[in-house]
Amino acid sequence: MNVIKAENLTKRFGNFTAVDAISFEVKKGEIFGFLGANGAGKTTAMRMLCGLSSPTSGRGEVAGFDIEKQSEKIKSSIGYMSQKFSLYGDLKVYENIRLFAGIYGMPEKKIKVRTDELLEKLGFQKERNTLVKSLPLGWKQKLSFSVAVFHDPQIVFLDEPTGGVDPSARRQFWEMIYEASSRGITVFVTTHYMDEAEYCHRVSIMVDGKIEVLDSPSNLKKIYSAASMDEVFHRMARKAVRNET
Repeated sequence: MNVIKAENLTKRFGNFTAVDAISFEVKKGEIFGFLGANGAGKTTAMRMLCGLSSPTSGRGEVAGFDIEKQSEKIKSSIGYMSQKFSLYGDLKVYENIRLFAGIYGMPEKKIKVRTDELLEKLGFQKERNTLVKSLPLGWKQKLSFSVAVFHDPQIVFLDEPTGGVDPSARRQFWEMIYEASSRGITVFVTTHYMDEAEYCHRVSIMVDGKIEVLDSPSNLKKIYSAASMDEVFHRMARKAVRNET
């Protein structure tokens, strides 16, 4: 079952076409890597899929909802995490969990039980009343991801979630991604770490607003006789002619 569909999805800003008629589908429970160099258009495309920006033309569906006509329903059906902002540093760990659970519309009784379960699962019981800004970066990212999937969304969008995190913490983070995928949550992730692209079921690479390639990492390496996804990515990136962000 496909939970994300894009058909000729396009976004223009004046004379500049940020996203140029992209089409693709993502299956339930799939880990889908959405790659591209700075200025390729991936952030703009993700904003449209999350219901935060309307397309200029084309159409898309996320969790069965039209991205232009039913954006509010999309927002309640997805989770979101970014490198730049996910949690409130001046709130305690448990306060962040309760805040976002409330925003996602979870009932109070369920929030209380699930909060205790999550703190136990993460080994954060002693950090329950710790201000988030005091946590190590790797811990913050694990908590951010856990909050993003706390309400069991159909899809979680991750925008460069492991930026600045050490390799050990990144491996632990990806274990959490695989666990979410095994529960049927679709993971739509952008990353600039090409070793992480290897962990995805399929990846697309955008160049100048278009999807240049889309396939499994193993197939892409075969097609381009490449030893790694890093090599594939740099071959695609070299085709870019624009440098707008």
